[in-house]
Amino acid sequence: MQYDIDKEIERVKNSKNLPGHIAIIMDGNGRWARKRDLPRLEGHRVGRESVRAVVRTCAKIGIRHLTLYTFSIENWQRPPDEVEGLMILLEDVLKREFEELDENGVQLRAIGRLDLLPPPTRKALEDAMAGLAKNDRLVLTLALSYGGRAEIVDAARRVAMEVQTGKIAVGDIDDTVFARCLYDPEVPDPDLLIRTSGEQRVSNFLLWQIAYSEILVTDVFWPDFREKELIESIEAYQKRERRFGQ
Repeated sequence: MQYDIDKEIERVKNSKNLPGHIAIIMDGNGRWARKRDLPRLEGHRVGRESVRAVVRTCAKIGIRHLTLYTFSIENWQRPPDEVEGLMILLEDVLKREFEELDENGVQLRAIGRLDLLPPPTRKALEDAMAGLAKNDRLVLTLALSYGGRAEIVDAARRVAMEVQTGKIAVGDIDDTVFARCLYDPEVPDPDLLIRTSGEQRVSNFLLWQIAYSEILVTDVFWPDFREKELIESIEAYQKRERRFGQ
């Protein structure tokens, strides 16, 4: 039987217990390319189609927040030609996908040490975020030059600065105070964390925010992860009972 994507999207859209926030570790681009004797960058290029499919599907289903682990702070250590290629690809995606993102009501945000991005990449990002700021159907957050430990360190610095300036006292520091010093405190914690490629680790991603997230690992490489795989992940989430440590 042929898989009817539109029918499945409509079915899931009308189901109960949808995750409000999905976060994805998009892994496996390099291995996907290697299996096909292709350059690593080709895996990233094809992975772009998966990003388009997932963003479009989340918007149609009614997912409110989607966060994609786009470029980790450790990725700066990759070969310079690969890093340059990834930055150029990101700039191209931000420009070429702008119209569709706008049509789908997508608001774009970014978290990470964005000051490390090359000036052309940062400008393309800022232009896209400004142009999509009015949208509210789906909030798409790109984790760029991002590391969970770096975010916690940066948040600790902000808290320390508030103590130093007398805005708060040491005794005022709690989970709520610390959380509002994270990169984007307006975005709720992920309900569902998906990792592609079968690796069993969180790779320094949203370490504070995923404390009680449901984690789903799929063996599918990111370039092969499309609408069907996303829907199956959501359905697996819906079958779970969340206890939040209780």
